[in-house]
Amino acid sequence: MRKDVRILLVGEPKVGKTSLIMSLVSEEFPDEVPLRAEEITIPADVTPERVPTHIVDYSEAEQSDEQLYQEISKANVICIVYSVNNKKSIEKVTSHWIPLINDRTDKDSRVPLILVGNKSDLVEHSSMETILPIMNQYQDIETCVECSAKNLKNISELFYYAQKAVLHPTGPLYCPEEKELKPSCIKALTRIFKVSDLDNDGILNDNELNFFQKTCFNTPLAPQALEDVKNVVRRNMTDGVKDNGLTLKGFLFLHTLFIQRGRHETTWTVLRRFGYDDDLELTQEYLFPLLKIPPDCTTELNHNAYLFLQSVFDKHDKDRDCALSPDEVKDLFKVFPYMPWGPDVNNTVGTNDQGWITYQGYLSQWTLTTYLDVQRSLEYLGYLGYSIIYEQESQAAAITVTRNKRIDLQKKQTQRSVFRCNVLGARGSGKSGFLQAFLGKDLQRQRRIREDHKSLYAISTTYVYGQEKYLLLHEVMPDFDFLSEADLACDVVCLVYDINNPRSFEYCAKVYKQYFIDSKTPCVVIAAKSDLHEIRQHYSLSPQEFCRKHKLHPPQPFTCNTTEALNKDIYTRLTTMAMYPHMAQADLKNSTFWLRASVGATVCAVLGFAMYRALLKQR
Repeated sequence: MRKDVRILLVGEPKVGKTSLIMSLVSEEFPDEVPLRAEEITIPADVTPERVPTHIVDYSEAEQSDEQLYQEISKANVICIVYSVNNKKSIEKVTSHWIPLINDRTDKDSRVPLILVGNKSDLVEHSSMETILPIMNQYQDIETCVECSAKNLKNISELFYYAQKAVLHPTGPLYCPEEKELKPSCIKALTRIFKVSDLDNDGILNDNELNFFQKTCFNTPLAPQALEDVKNVVRRNMTDGVKDNGLTLKGFLFLHTLFIQRGRHETTWTVLRRFGYDDDLELTQEYLFPLLKIPPDCTTELNHNAYLFLQSVFDKHDKDRDCALSPDEVKDLFKVFPYMPWGPDVNNTVGTNDQGWITYQGYLSQWTLTTYLDVQRSLEYLGYLGYSIIYEQESQAAAITVTRNKRIDLQKKQTQRSVFRCNVLGARGSGKSGFLQAFLGKDLQRQRRIREDHKSLYAISTTYVYGQEKYLLLHEVMPDFDFLSEADLACDVVCLVYDINNPRSFEYCAKVYKQYFIDSKTPCVVIAAKSDLHEIRQHYSLSPQEFCRKHKLHPPQPFTCNTTEALNKDIYTRLTTMAMYPHMAQADLKNSTFWLRASVGATVCAVLGFAMYRALLKQR
């Protein structure tokens, strides 16, 4: 909501603009009226909406046209004052003032207008018959008020309506001609309904309505009040209430009713609580709350964020198969203005046999987004209503900023849950196969992936010494001369070569010597396509000799060309090295480093599967 309101009074001379302002301030009609009142500011604590209000007078005798134009451009609302006993002043409303104001304001952001009929004490009839056709002709006119500066009739109401026209405008919400909500308002309220529909059954039950009421207005509804609301809807439409809950049609009808009865503030309170601005767009402050990330720190979702995302998954997993079908994914993202996940996501995270994103894959994608682009993650959580459902100040409460990586190295321990492994190698060496195998896809399944659906990332969970961690694999494109800082910034490096291509290892050797030889980042050499015949590499040292010389672990054989279950041990080893880089170096000569990691992974994988089955049963 606006932090202040600026009201400008214009009109023909002698209609009583200055008297209206002075009567409001002094609460009595002034004996002497100056040509123009000085600008006054009404403090927030004495206005109904608790917003400071500036009231500005205009005098043709004291001000130039240029000064008038400046005031029009600064005003949030303009009161066009006429005298109810002066027909000429009424005619000037349409012949002079409205055209003048429209010429001086942008067509897309017109200032709301209030028509003010002053001196009602001098006549016995109303000017409304003359004014109503004008109101119907000009959409910018919010309302009309007849008042009297002399006997103080409707003076406070006039300035309240002016303030309300700025803070709770009708224009963005409702079309008077059609007597229905505008499309942008329907779109915003539909998102609010879907966010508030916690079980996604298409109705707001009593618990959901109470939570909504408490969220927006800080107070629950009494049981009888809930029934009264539903009865109002029942009396006016047949499909507004279903199974004793409010449907979307019923929800939209209620807001239409509020607006038609002049209670715009109710709908605006709801819209603003859910992050909308005056143009019914989600505000930048709502979508992108401030989050400070120091250098060498990473971003992860915290426990509450994962609980929230689990609840979102559950509410859209209609068939309870622990995977999201394409239709279920579409339904989940209906609260977004666009589809955030493309077909590449299905090749970035774990999927079932039908190619649908699994529960674990869904959480993995959120983890990936938070790690790589936390601002986007904040935006997505905003669309889903995280801060509202979990009653947090903003989505920033969902994010953990990890400590500086240098401190982890000094203390030889880390609290991080996500580790990045950059995968480098010559073209055709098997990098993509290495990523897809992490997601459980053998060569046969990989060949079915369309070129435009491929991903340079793969993320899933591994278990290291009983702890579940995320390993994020990133395939770096083979451009030796232009490896950026992002290509090099990671927790562990994979250098992949094709044992069947004699020129494949040379790229790995050059990259290592150029970028990683003096680095503290652990490196692993992967001998890919190990199901094929090994050919001697055209390099001065064999891969085994190279690894021995540079104190690296021996090349790790790997293949995804198998009909058996893919061996995931290498990914656990990579995560272990990322978590304990000092141990990876110290235990180089001790093969039990690999053994401990592998055994730990096997035990935890069994435990993890048991927990997953228990979760399935629970669902």
